[in-house]
Parts: sequence; C-alpha cells; structure tokens
Amino acid sequence: MSNFLHHADWSFPIPIFYGPGRIEELGKLCKANDISRPLIVTDRGSAHLPFIKRTQDILNAQNLKTNLFSGVSPNPLDTEIQTGKAIFEDGDHDAVIAIGGGSGMDGGKAISLLANNSYSLWDFDNDKTEIKDINNFPRLICIPTTSGTGAETESTAMVTHSDLGMKLCVWHPNQKPIAALLDPELTVGLPCNLTAWTGVDALVHAIESYTINSLYSVADGMAIEALTLIGRYLKKAVNSPNDLEARGGMLVGSCLAGISFKKGLGLVHAVSHMVGAIYDSQHGLTNAILLPAVLRFNKESIQQKSKMMNFATFSETAGYNGFYDNICNLLDELQISKRLDSLGVTSDKVTELALKASKDAAAQTNPRKASIAQLETLISESLQNAR
Repeated sequence: MSNFLHHADWSFPIPIFYGPGRIEELGKLCKANDISRPLIVTDRGSAHLPFIKRTQDILNAQNLKTNLFSGVSPNPLDTEIQTGKAIFEDGDHDAVIAIGGGSGMDGGKAISLLANNSYSLWDFDNDKTEIKDINNFPRLICIPTTSGTGAETESTAMVTHSDLGMKLCVWHPNQKPIAALLDPELTVGLPCNLTAWTGVDALVHAIESYTINSLYSVADGMAIEALTLIGRYLKKAVNSPNDLEARGGMLVGSCLAGISFKKGLGLVHAVSHMVGAIYDSQHGLTNAILLPAVLRFNKESIQQKSKMMNFATFSETAGYNGFYDNICNLLDELQISKRLDSLGVTSDKVTELALKASKDAAAQTNPRKASIAQLETLISESLQNAR
C-alpha cells in the first residue's frame, strides 16, 4: 500500500509534486522557472482561508511581487475572467498561480488563456480549432485544495457563458501547467460536507471516464486506480478530517481521475454543467445527486464494466446491481440529497436543461446516446427521486 505521508515526484502528464508540506517549495519553483510577478487566482470562498495567506507569505519570502484576484464564483463567469485578465495586465504579471477548488483553478486557467493575447475567451471554446499558433501564454502553476476536480494537470476550464446561460469548456493545446503541487495539508481544513461532495465528484470522473466506449487503456488504468483510492479513503476523509493519510489518498485519487477523463465524460457532467450555469449549484453535490439516475439510464451499456468498478471501489465481485446498490449506500452514508430540486431546480426548467445538456461535449461521449425526451425524463425523475 502506498504511503501518502511521503513525498513523490511524477512527470506524467506534467510535473507533479506530491506530499505534505510541498506548498513550501512554491517560491523556489517560481524562481527556478524565472517567475518574478505571479498573479494568485482563487475563488471568493477561499480568499480569506489560511492557505492563501500561507501562499502569499511563501512567495513574499522569495521577494516575488504578487497580487491576488479572488473574484471567481463557484461557477466561473466569463465576465470574471475578463476582470482577471485586466488585473493580470495592469500588474504586469508573468505567471498565474491557480489555487483552490475547481472554480479557483478554472478561473486561473481561463485567465492564463487570455493574458498575453487579444483573443476573446470564446475563441478558446473546445469546439473551435482556428487559433493554433499561440505560444506566449504565461506560465501556469496549479494547486488543488480539494480532492475532487482533478483540474490541475490541464488548461481546460469550465466557464459560464453569460449570454447563453451555458457552461462551456475553454482550452488550448499549447497551454499546460508547468507544475501541479499536491499538498494534502491544504485539504485538511475542508468541511465534511465539501469533502464528501468533492470526493464524489472525483468518483464520478473515474466512473464516467472508465465507462466510455473507446480504446484508451492508459485512462482506464488511471480510472480504476482512482476508484480504488476513493473507495478506500473517501469515508475516512469525511469521518476523520485530520487523517492526513486519507487526505493524501483522496488527493492522488482525484488527480488520477482528472487525468483519466481526457477520455471524456458522460451525462452526469452534461446535465450538471447546465444546472450549475443556471442555478450556480455546487458542482460536486450536483454530480452526486445525478449519479444514480445516470447509472440507471446507462445500465445496459455499462454492465460488463460494472464488475470491475465494484471490485475496485468496494472490493466486491457483484456486477451492475451490486455496484449500483453500493453507490447508493455510499451516497446515503455521505448524506447526499436524493432530490435535484433541493438545489432549487424547478420543473419549468427541465426542457431548457435537457436542450442545453444535449449540446455539452460530455453528452457526446456518454456510453448510451440520449435523446432530448430521454434527458427530460432523466432530469424530471431526478427532481424528487434521483435514487
């Protein structure tokens, strides 16, 4: 069994520095990469948490000139990214340090896409391929403080389009973080409910990636190892918040699940993205509520893979029915709501959510294709009886 109290360095898919206390190396990492004026980007909820001041103190100790932009919502808005870009340029910054949960890191990554060019944010829409030759992106360092998003190894960011009321993915193949710092000490203060919600987010990443019908064996291997770690450590991290071993196992599991979904995602994320765009809901909690409904919808398409997922996550050999029951029992233990309407979702928005979800990239890779009518049924059932 791995010892998550030790340090480890990995080089795939980017340099990853894991271990308790690794945040202390941030200043030296910046200097080694000729960074002298980094902009720290985080979300509003993290702005006054201890890890932000600790980050600032570490950078100041290396005589680095820093500024903090914390105007990122739980579901980042395109207008906020524009504000962050202006702050980056006004401060003559040369790098972005994206720190926090998924929203903080997505905000930082999106700002880094815009920082040294005149393109609009939506020129970097995942569906567009026109702008290929940009190579002057600022250096980017990602530091997750939750174990769920797995967003620290890529430039992809989910941002809400204010005019469309949809969450869209932005990225560029030439912008990748120069490093990710995975320090489990930064996750110890996370409240139990957020530990559970973000942990299930990582679980969903691994499940959706693994069940996609395409050949990507590296991603499958990472998804299964992620399920193993999440199954072993999620409840421990929730029930014993100061257990650094459990926090470390979850942080690595989340990272592996995040790398695995380069293969793609599924309907949980397709619907959750749009619920988040309209209702500003917490992403991991939204995923957790939707997961059983999507597992039921995908049942016939994931039968063969369910036994492996059940064994990896719960050390049991039963197939789909056993896996589904174990997932529902886990969500019960984590006190996850069974109702999508607990997030404020109303029946009059079902059709709009279904139409928007059908256009999400994650819907295209779900193992079973879903019509608009089927999406409407799935969402309607989830309002009061997701499991």
